[in-house]
Amino acid sequence: MIHVNEKAKEKIDYLDLERLYVVADFDKTITHNDSDSSWGILERSNLINEEYTKKSLEMYEYYHPIEFDFDMDTELKDKLMYKWWTLNIELFVKYELKEEVVKNATQNMNEMKFREGGKEFLKKMHEKNIPVIIISAGIGNFIEQFLKQQDSFFPNIHILSNFISFENGIATGVCETIIHSQNKNIVALTEEIKAKLDNRDKVLLLGDNLADIKMVPEEQRENTIRIGFLNFNETENLEKFKTHFDIVCTEETNFHDLEKILKREYSN
Repeated sequence: MIHVNEKAKEKIDYLDLERLYVVADFDKTITHNDSDSSWGILERSNLINEEYTKKSLEMYEYYHPIEFDFDMDTELKDKLMYKWWTLNIELFVKYELKEEVVKNATQNMNEMKFREGGKEFLKKMHEKNIPVIIISAGIGNFIEQFLKQQDSFFPNIHILSNFISFENGIATGVCETIIHSQNKNIVALTEEIKAKLDNRDKVLLLGDNLADIKMVPEEQRENTIRIGFLNFNETENLEKFKTHFDIVCTEETNFHDLEKILKREYSN
């Protein structure tokens, strides 16, 4: 089901593809809500140390409920999420994750799958020359390879995520500042991306977490159609999502249904 507020209807009426760009989360947004996340690829690969997998799972069971506790103090949650991501990345280093293992893991991503219509959506954005900026707290290495394997890594797509860095074939951390689920507001666009956004001041934002609205600065949100995918606890969280997002998608909403809401522009 798709819930649309009146503000969204006004924004849709003035949607101009020549002035539009897309900012999107990846895991459980572009991909299906029961898809493997980009963090889950390594654990499923059976290519890594069992102790690494055990510790990673223990952290997931502790921190994941916190990530989606929408009543928690945001400053505290930010600190806890930074700690979780940091601990996970430290595991890469501690267990000397090999670059070869990461490359091999990308060959078995069968449990990662697009949300229905997601692949077609990305293709249409490419055909209409609409920039797509993926800001993900996941692992960029796997996101990029998944899109390549799906013939969906188009020139208009830019990925800002946690790319594992290597030295002499061994993981040393991530290439830039850690991106976790709560701090996407700190992500700085490169000059290359900024250049492609010249004369584009309308934004389509896609996310599955309340904090994903931070992918667009507050001063730009008036021109942003904010779309939230509510993947669980609908009864408990629907009103919270409706407060933060202009459009809320529940019950495994697919991109085909979403495009109908966004009218005819993407279907021509």
